[in-house]
Amino acid sequence: MAGFVSNLLILLLLFQNICLGFRRPLSVFKSYKDTSISLSSECLGSNQRVISFGLSDFALDIRMPAVTPKQSDTYLCMSVRLPVDDEAYVVDFKPHASMDTVHHMLLFGCNEPSSTENYWDCDEGTCKDKSNILYAWARNAPPTRLPKGVGFRVGGETGSRYFVLQVHYGDVSAFRDKHKDCSGVTLHLTHQKQPLIAGMYLMMSVNTVIPPGKKVVDADIACHYKRSPMHLFAYRVHTHRLGKVVSGYRVRNGQWTLIGRQSPQLPQAFYPVKYPVDISYDDILAARCVFSGEGRTTETHIGGTANDEMCNFYIMYYMEAKHAVSYMTCTQNTNPEMFRNIPQEANIPIPVKSDVLKTMHGHHEEAKDSDTSSLLQQNKKEEEKILDQETKDSDASYLLQQAKKEEAEILDQDFHIEEAVEWPGLDLKLGQVSGLALDPENNLVVFHRGDRVWDENSFDSKFVYQQRGLGPIEQNTIIVLNPSNAELLHSTGKSLFYLPHGLSVDKNGNYWVTDVALHQVFKLGANDKEPLLILGVPLQPGSDKNHFCQPTDVAVDPITGSIYVSDGYCNSRIIQFSPNGLYVMQWGEETSMGRPRPGQFCIPHSLALIPDLGQLCVADRENGRIQCFRLETGEFTREIKHKAFGRELFAVSYVPGGLLFAVNGMPYPGEVESVQGFVMNFSTGEIIDNFIPLRKSFEMPHDIVASEDRTVFVGDVHAKAVWKFVSVGNMEHRSVKKAGIEVQETKESETIVEARLKNNQESRDPLKNVDKQHLVQQASSTGVSFVLITTLLIIPVVVLLVILVFIRWRKTTVYGGKGSGGINLGNFFASHKGYSRKGFDRLSTEGSDQEKDEDDGTDSEEECSASPLPPAPSSS
Repeated sequence: MAGFVSNLLILLLLFQNICLGFRRPLSVFKSYKDTSISLSSECLGSNQRVISFGLSDFALDIRMPAVTPKQSDTYLCMSVRLPVDDEAYVVDFKPHASMDTVHHMLLFGCNEPSSTENYWDCDEGTCKDKSNILYAWARNAPPTRLPKGVGFRVGGETGSRYFVLQVHYGDVSAFRDKHKDCSGVTLHLTHQKQPLIAGMYLMMSVNTVIPPGKKVVDADIACHYKRSPMHLFAYRVHTHRLGKVVSGYRVRNGQWTLIGRQSPQLPQAFYPVKYPVDISYDDILAARCVFSGEGRTTETHIGGTANDEMCNFYIMYYMEAKHAVSYMTCTQNTNPEMFRNIPQEANIPIPVKSDVLKTMHGHHEEAKDSDTSSLLQQNKKEEEKILDQETKDSDASYLLQQAKKEEAEILDQDFHIEEAVEWPGLDLKLGQVSGLALDPENNLVVFHRGDRVWDENSFDSKFVYQQRGLGPIEQNTIIVLNPSNAELLHSTGKSLFYLPHGLSVDKNGNYWVTDVALHQVFKLGANDKEPLLILGVPLQPGSDKNHFCQPTDVAVDPITGSIYVSDGYCNSRIIQFSPNGLYVMQWGEETSMGRPRPGQFCIPHSLALIPDLGQLCVADRENGRIQCFRLETGEFTREIKHKAFGRELFAVSYVPGGLLFAVNGMPYPGEVESVQGFVMNFSTGEIIDNFIPLRKSFEMPHDIVASEDRTVFVGDVHAKAVWKFVSVGNMEHRSVKKAGIEVQETKESETIVEARLKNNQESRDPLKNVDKQHLVQQASSTGVSFVLITTLLIIPVVVLLVILVFIRWRKTTVYGGKGSGGINLGNFFASHKGYSRKGFDRLSTEGSDQEKDEDDGTDSEEECSASPLPPAPSSS
């Protein structure tokens, strides 16, 4: 008995140490709270600057300590020390400021603030050492948002230990009542290592001279990039009064790709990069500032006062953590000759209304002296001084509207796509379904092949159709269905087509279709029996401006009316035509050996127009990827490729607001990627959901179309069927049937939705905002914390059981049998209050293991029984 008691005491001590381990991270916050400057109760009603979100996450509130600026154009700074010594990551920023009182805020990271006071005049500087800009907020400008998995690294051996907040109070008339201001920002930090680290790249001209009266002066900056790949997600421009437009580009193999372009006379916050841009080793980063010396009587040089000029282009990027660099600069022009080829847009000033300019520069009639010993230091100080723009007109600039529009397109994407099992359209008697579209009334339009089938006998080796003797299809190949009940509303297309393929509907309700047998593209009115426009020569394949070779899809720009054709199975190009069918240009080439390069195709199979972003995305079928291009130039902008796509990606569809839908092909023998549908965030390319049918399996899904309410239709060329899928919101407990077992989903998805909804709310009560954030983040970390705590609590129980079994064995050995002194574990635990055998029953994993095995078996069976791929890709 004494041995048992001693063993139990040891276990209790171990258990106590484990529990104390949970509190150690939080002790950091306690010591920080004891030594930090208290927050004013006038602003927050609490002096709690740090809020813990469990074991790894915490919020840090950085606020002005109840200040009242006494004159306009006041710049005040304050600092907050990082409350932990080890490495952490800033993953989100929540501003707390009103446009009525604060003109802009900047947040810097450094190791030694310029002052140790509660707050100070920023004329003293922000930091004594090197500082990095982490965040910017300004009136009428969108906030900076970090992509998922990206964070600014702080603390530890190399990160910043202090945050310095700089607030510009432009017009202090709002302080006539002498109220206190506590504007600032709340940081969400985590100890969890982020796979991607954010940083800042500054491009800055140091030797530009602007002659007096000269109308146009260019300041060019260019550097070769010699580091690990980085991905750009935000930019900011900066000049003084003479700047007209600032543009930044990536130059790769002579091709200029826009990073960002903006008037520096508009709010100078960080704006999202419109099209994601990656920078690789030996790329060139280039920027141009356009100035005008009109109105000046003397030369204007680069310098640190308001009467000098500056040319800065800031880029916010992220890199893989193992290669991350937090701050880089470029202050030279390594290749002046290359700027002869800069896109013309870089030379066109962005107009800003004169009353806006007057308002913006009203506070800077007197220039201040500045130490010019280090231009970089001047630049950083000037960064604290120049952001004086007020854009009270809602239509102040095109770019501002575009930036806000981009922000508006970041949707709450927490949803799931499931088949609408009650939709009767799956039972329609159709031929091979090759194309789908939605008309202006949101009715479903289906393009099918009637009694015609594309097989190995359809074409010869020169892609000439071999079944012309059958004549055109005698059934109506275009049918219009009610999307709710699959009721037939209209049909057309009889005796027109030989082998239908692609379909789209323009804003006027006209049908645009391709026929791979005729090698033609047709435009048909909804009620017309004869085509309104025909492109291509019937039954003649070719590769010139007047011929197609099995064209796959067609899209029409709703803004310009331009026509885009993907051509096709035996050509590898995209062709643009004018609205009346005149050839404009083409781009693309056949995929070469090795990894396919941008602009190379192996069957450009489906098109998706993104008119609000000026892009055209192509399902590059046999390369298993999506490629996107600029509508005006055909310039490659991005690739979206995921392992889950497998080798083939058949179709793509875009929904205004930022969602991209796609379907892939059946896996090759030995591959595991299943045939399915995908939902992606267009801005990031990230897959946010995938879906499969419930009633009938995909065989060869050939086309996909989605509406703004996230209703999705998929047409299958082999199954001769059309599926309907709908968006299902995340409920607290949504039951799903899987392998005959009912499974309850967790609350995790609801927590994410709740967090995003709350993050989107603008709360004027700082305390409420912090408390809400605390609750949401605490909920989001519950799952992880519960697992960790449960695991650690089980350890001493297991050890105790082992010891008890050991004691039992020893007694059995000593007494030569079971003996009356044996320990009955059931009685032992049952004798304790609150014990229930049901508690142990819940620990059984037999049911979930069985469910998983059943799923695995089903999946494997489907993969093995998949129909073999056709011998050539031209079979659909």
